[in-house]
Amino acid sequence: MLNQARDNTQAAKRYAGRTLAFMGVYVAINVAAIIGLFDGRAGWTAWLLAVAVALPVLGQIWATLAYLNEADEFVRAVMTKTFVAATGVAFAVFCVWGFAESYADAPHAPGWLIYPLFWAAFGVISPFVRTSR
Repeated sequence: MLNQARDNTQAAKRYAGRTLAFMGVYVAINVAAIIGLFDGRAGWTAWLLAVAVALPVLGQIWATLAYLNEADEFVRAVMTKTFVAATGVAFAVFCVWGFAESYADAPHAPGWLIYPLFWAAFGVISPFVRTSR
């Protein structure tokens, strides 16, 4: 999304609004967890918290895909290339780490790390994807 930092289209504005809304909920839930509002949870309430934290992440992914659908053809092509490349990098890194856990006693990495890993890869790859080819 770094390439779209100066994009003033309606699609970009909707993307920014949706992302801010979803990430606001995500931050609020995690801040509440950090200060201990959910301490002592167990059973279905723990599952409810896990789903509540995951839903804004899923919403942000939907916001990104909706942006790709609404953007013009060039932006859609460049963003899709970047999205696919970042997905591949994130899958590859997480796959290697998973095998390192299994065979080399590497420390455990929680599965939710795939999300920030994907966006880190997206940020690194984004400046290098400049054409729709």
